[in-house]
Amino acid sequence: MSNKKNIEPLVGEELLQKVKDLGGATKEEKARECGYFTETKNGVERVNMMKFLNALIDAEGIQLDSKSVGGGRGGRSASYKITVQSNKNLLIGAAYTKQMGLQEGDVFEISLGRKHIHLKQIDKNGDDE
Repeated sequence: MSNKKNIEPLVGEELLQKVKDLGGATKEEKARECGYFTETKNGVERVNMMKFLNALIDAEGIQLDSKSVGGGRGGRSASYKITVQSNKNLLIGAAYTKQMGLQEGDVFEISLGRKHIHLKQIDKNGDDE
């Protein structure tokens, strides 16, 4: 193995400034100089381009991922439309209940209109919230 120390990868403004300072270097050289490399068991240096590019995107403040609600594993995002299922049920879905901070056992009053359904959350004492 070589004696070259793995430096902590640069992030944020430090990363942007270093990339700017490296000017005409190749992107691989820039990634290496900013600490985005690993050394294999055989002593071969590998540049982590994806980590480098993702760090650059983050440093620039560009949001590619949508903000997730809750700490789940992803899944569908809320479309704010639902469809009556074949068994005639309406399923609201976890995306909406998480967004509202609802818990198991929360109670709602249902009121029906001509072309709408209102759900009014009521607390454990039966009072409107």
